[in-house]
Amino acid sequence: MGDLHTYTLAGLQGMLADGRCSSVDIVNDVLASIDRTDGRVQAYVDIDRETALAEAAASDKMRAEGDSRMLLGIPLGVKDILNVEGQPCSCGSKLLKPYRSVYDATSVAKLKAEGAIMLGRLNMDEFGMGSTTENSSDQVTRNPWDVGKVPGGSSGGSAAAVAADSAIAALGSDTGGSIRQPASFCGCVGFKPSYGRVSRFGLTAYASSLDQVGTLTKDVRDAAILLEILAGNDHRDSTALETPVEDYSAVLEQDLNGVRIGLAKDFFVEGIHADVSEAVNKAVEHYQSLGAEIVDVSIPHLKYAIATYYVIATAEASTNLARYDGIRYGDRKDGDNPIAISCATRAAGFGTEVKRRIILGTYVLSSGYYDAYYLRAQKVRSLLRRDFEQAFASCDAMLTPVAPTPAYPIGSVLSDPLEMYLGDICTVPANLAGLCGLSQPCGFSAEGLPIGMQLLGPAGGEASLLRIGYQYEQSTEWHLRKPELEVSA
Repeated sequence: MGDLHTYTLAGLQGMLADGRCSSVDIVNDVLASIDRTDGRVQAYVDIDRETALAEAAASDKMRAEGDSRMLLGIPLGVKDILNVEGQPCSCGSKLLKPYRSVYDATSVAKLKAEGAIMLGRLNMDEFGMGSTTENSSDQVTRNPWDVGKVPGGSSGGSAAAVAADSAIAALGSDTGGSIRQPASFCGCVGFKPSYGRVSRFGLTAYASSLDQVGTLTKDVRDAAILLEILAGNDHRDSTALETPVEDYSAVLEQDLNGVRIGLAKDFFVEGIHADVSEAVNKAVEHYQSLGAEIVDVSIPHLKYAIATYYVIATAEASTNLARYDGIRYGDRKDGDNPIAISCATRAAGFGTEVKRRIILGTYVLSSGYYDAYYLRAQKVRSLLRRDFEQAFASCDAMLTPVAPTPAYPIGSVLSDPLEMYLGDICTVPANLAGLCGLSQPCGFSAEGLPIGMQLLGPAGGEASLLRIGYQYEQSTEWHLRKPELEVSA
């Protein structure tokens, strides 16, 4: 049909139910879109074409026999950090290049149980460590709105594919903003559930107390549809919540009368781009026109969030990545003894940014520095959680920028990692406090680049957050704009 790759999940569900298209049509159309555009965007690192087409044909047969599962025969992209049986899972690293998954992550298994097709692997910063998708051993993914700009990271491949209409929707992971920031840069919807709302089993660990599986979609309704499938307890993940899964789609249409949205000046940091500030302030005014009440709140310890995050995240990373030693896991290099093997394997396999974070994490956990850095960071984390608890006592959600700037040029922060780290100021607090967060388009810069706003909700507040985001989205047109991407040769 030629334009099926531009549809949302909800739109394709209706098309399939009415018999206006087949699953084979959808897969072929998405593959054709990838062939046209991905030479420039470089979002995919692996595509399982034959399996996808075979599963699509099988899905059409099952639908004809009465199967009505939610995602039957709809292809999805997967960030290359989540295991899909039979597919590679390199996490953007040379170290895991030979590896192919022997099992499905719980999030993948749940999508498959609803009939979804796992079409291909999407590029990412190595082991999730980065905000640009330049720290990948595979390739540099580019922003569909301007291929000279970064797509954000670490789920940059997922966001770029959704924005370029080469994926209907995609899975990502968010440790400090890795779903929300690329969604902002690429002009799509990024949703990070509360910590424990979605099982982390089968997600390659970066920082276990911060990691969360989430989604990149074309609109908020699709985020709600996927969360209804992904959420729920899992005996294989001890941190997965036992809280019953809500019907997130059912509440989307409720208006915002009586809803209180908090505005914390702490998030409007010095140096925030004027276009970002203007777009977010206009979103605040728009919410008032929808009947929401804007209230002032405060997060006093927000100024310590970046330092706290990079102590905790790197400490957990240094521990989690210790397993990649060429003996237990990793592409083994030669050595005369186990220590030599480990050193050679890790030196050859890890990239610069991963090495930097492992060294920093090992330092803050070392004897004599543990109390001064790691223990103190955990205490500040508790203070941040308390700040948010107090703020949410007076509001239903908080509205903030996602990133201080729109997407910036490729290569512009590689020589200055601190600049990249400071760009996470608005997103890392949600991971430290276990909150849910939604990034959605709210405007464009003077250069024509997307700008996202962030909605934060308390732990377990997904239903209210999605409703608040949906009401804004449906009364604006930002999510309907598409990049004019030049076609690949």
